[in-house]
Amino acid sequence: MKLVYAFLLMMGALCLYLSMVPFKEFTFVLKKDQGKFLQLPDVDCKQKPPFLVLLVTSSHQQLAARMAIRKTWGGETEVRGQHVRTFFLLGTLDSNNEMDAIAQESEQHRDIIQKDFKDVYFNLTLKTMMGMEWVHHFCPQAAFVMKTDSDMFVNVGYLTELLLKKNKTTRFFTGYIKPNDFPIRQKFNKWFVSKFEYPWDRYPPFCSGTGYVFSSDVASQVYNISESVPFLKLEDVFVGLCLAKLKIRPEELHTKQTFFPGGLRFSVCRFRRIVACHFIKPQDLLTYWQALEASQEQDCPAF
Repeated sequence: MKLVYAFLLMMGALCLYLSMVPFKEFTFVLKKDQGKFLQLPDVDCKQKPPFLVLLVTSSHQQLAARMAIRKTWGGETEVRGQHVRTFFLLGTLDSNNEMDAIAQESEQHRDIIQKDFKDVYFNLTLKTMMGMEWVHHFCPQAAFVMKTDSDMFVNVGYLTELLLKKNKTTRFFTGYIKPNDFPIRQKFNKWFVSKFEYPWDRYPPFCSGTGYVFSSDVASQVYNISESVPFLKLEDVFVGLCLAKLKIRPEELHTKQTFFPGGLRFSVCRFRRIVACHFIKPQDLLTYWQALEASQEQDCPAF
């Protein structure tokens, strides 16, 4: 009985101690240079600096999506006189066959960035930070970077046009801005975040992870500060936390909405004047792209 009593006293003291210690001391933090690069793309940013680098988070089973992107918006390398490159971000799986398949795909297309971490949904923050790290180490000469997903339509031409008009090349971050989002506390929700992970009642402003764009200096700044920010599995919120610490506030790219994380019904004229649209299946992407290419001379009403 005395042993049980002593154990309960000890646990009570430990709980009291934990409650008094600052939150950040018991929160997992991201380590820079975590893991090693397994696949790197064939690009020399010093020799030919891209105006825009598109980083697409993908998973091993999404080959059809990657191929559709390569045949459409991800296959463009010169847009409005500007150099553009698209790369896919991947982690690792336990299956040797799937790892070999990715190595062969990388050898064929030279557009895969891969590091040694488990490729699961809740490692999306690691995957996104891998992209930031790659820009920081291998392509800081790029003017702009877009992080997006593999089920997206991206109008690279219109994005390039808007970035040229914006003419802001440092400390710039844009996308579908969420200025006042709250943490979801329901345990069985996909985006559940506990009080232990994030004790505050509101997130700082961030942009939907479906697609956001930033000047390349932001990649280096976020990468460098990431170690001092408590890790969060929600990559868009984690990047928002980094931005808040850097005092970089997301800003609108255009006076009209151009990012559509909730999806959008297709029409040629509508898709000519958007930057990004979510929930696009590979076959639909190919169909939409063909329609846009075939109707370049079509007049559209002014928006």
